[in-house]
Amino acid sequence: MARLWDVPVHDSTRVRDARVAAEEAAALAGLDETRTAAAALVATELATNLLKHAGGGQLLIDLVAPAAAGEGRDGDDVVQVAAVDHGPGMVDVRAALRDGYSTADSLGAGLGTCRRLADDFDLHSTPGRGTVALARIGATPRKARGAAATPAAPHAGVRAGGVNIPFAGAAYSGDAWAWVRAGDRLTLMLADGLGHGPEAARASTAAARALSHAAHLSPAELLGQLDTALRGTRGAAVALAQLDAKAGRLTFAGIGNIGARLREGDTWRHLLSRPGIVGVHRPTTLPETRLPWGPDRLLVLHSDGLPSRWTPPSDPGLVLADPAVMAAVTVRDAGSAARPVRDDTAVAVLAPSPPERP
Repeated sequence: MARLWDVPVHDSTRVRDARVAAEEAAALAGLDETRTAAAALVATELATNLLKHAGGGQLLIDLVAPAAAGEGRDGDDVVQVAAVDHGPGMVDVRAALRDGYSTADSLGAGLGTCRRLADDFDLHSTPGRGTVALARIGATPRKARGAAATPAAPHAGVRAGGVNIPFAGAAYSGDAWAWVRAGDRLTLMLADGLGHGPEAARASTAAARALSHAAHLSPAELLGQLDTALRGTRGAAVALAQLDAKAGRLTFAGIGNIGARLREGDTWRHLLSRPGIVGVHRPTTLPETRLPWGPDRLLVLHSDGLPSRWTPPSDPGLVLADPAVMAAVTVRDAGSAARPVRDDTAVAVLAPSPPERP
């Protein structure tokens, strides 16, 4: 089961908690002393920024697959650190990333340091709504970095990313997301083990493990494999979206209450799953939904920790953001202190790669 860290940052004592969480995540990812120090510094800087500029927020630390999907699931996990707040936001994001820029009487080196140390770094901010900053740190730093860090080169013009928030600050989430590749096929999965806690996490982890060995199968075939793999667990709701990059086609199939929305230009379409529980009660037939995929498409998968009537973010700049940033903004804007989540919450996003930045 994958360990998660959800650190609420509302006073200076929690900055140390953020650093310790990053060090623990780095140890599980097998990072050496230098890269562990980098992860710890990034978490410290982002937590400090939450206090200085937003009056507090939330730091999410997770072990995720690298941004670029290799054949099968052969990449080592990297440490992902996401800072999420409901603060005043930033008017000029580019200026905030420059060393020496500060609005809080500080040195102004925090975000620039994070961008240099991380393998992937992205920042999205909306005045009046808040900011999401995201960094990934792997075992080996990227050798060639330009002045503006960009996400790792994805496969066939597509990227995937997500966030996973355990219920009530638990160490494990019953939700899991993963993506794998086999040739021109790239498959994104989101699984929600029944309930929450370690037993729910065991079911969703079994789904992610089985996916890594069956990336060549279609979504309907994969669900059959996962049903076998999850027997003996609580079972899970599972949705699978498979992109055939060569054919420009997205194929979707799901069992249970995983939400799925596909953005087509300026509209959003719901993709429907069949009732049932993978590993416990699988439908006898599993129809697949096939849809064209293009540069104006974007897919969001989410567990039922997200309110059923959430509104997709409308900021056009998010289309160019790291998919994990899109996922974090979706969770942030769907909830509030007056409407706390009552379950584990995971959101995974599949998106086209943005045009190359100059």
